Amino acid sequence: MNGRTRRHFPFAAPFGMPERMSVAASEPVVEAVGLGKSFGRTTVLRDFSLRIGSGETVALFGPNGAGKSTLLRLCATLYRPSTGRLLVFGHEGTSAALRRRIGLLTHQSFLYPDLSARENLIFYGRMYAIAHTERVVDAWLERVALADTGARPVRVFSRGMEQRLALARALLHEPELLLLDEPWSGLDQAAADVLTGLLAALRRGGRTILVATHDFERGLAVADRALILLGGRLVWEAADAAAARPALDAIYRRLTGAVAA
Repeated sequence: MNGRTRRHFPFAAPFGMPERMSVAASEPVVEAVGLGKSFGRTTVLRDFSLRIGSGETVALFGPNGAGKSTLLRLCATLYRPSTGRLLVFGHEGTSAALRRRIGLLTHQSFLYPDLSARENLIFYGRMYAIAHTERVVDAWLERVALADTGARPVRVFSRGMEQRLALARALLHEPELLLLDEPWSGLDQAAADVLTGLLAALRRGGRTILVATHDFERGLAVADRALILLGGRLVWEAADAAAARPALDAIYRRLTGAVAA
């Protein structure tokens, strides 16, 4: 790979991780069977079943209110299922050890606005007892193109800068399962391309990724499989995300009555 490629796609090279593992031969990282989630009288997710193999990337599409964010929070063990079973790395329930294997990016950045970007990452790095925390933090600031602004408080960051820092926070501890809720939201074109390159590198390196997005092009570009969630139910699935692209707009419009971004 030449220097120009590295400058334009700083995440194109794997982070010292092995080549992608065989999904078919691996144990599932996420296995949901008849999963349901209700909040009071409101049912958000119903009779949902899904199996995600180790090293697989799944793109989840659906309109607002479809249940995508709830599914991600269930997989992150932040919510408990109301019905059905959910196993993450073969375990039901939660523990500190299990959560350490998971990275979550949501609409909330979970960053402290009065701390600098670097201070935020150092705080989380120490929470996870990461060895050589400051060195790891500096490397991640470089990877998300924030090295020059690492000393600035987060409260002065643009939405896109905060999103990139939140992504670094989610990846700082090298999670095996990465859960992303609208990760391209608020990013300009250059930053969105950087994120897409990062996810592609993580995918090649064998990470397991579940990404919820309205962005067909970017979601399918990094995914093995594609799903559509509607009204808390799985209504469509494509085993080959790339092959599904030509028909996806029409399928999405027919199923949801809407057009994706």
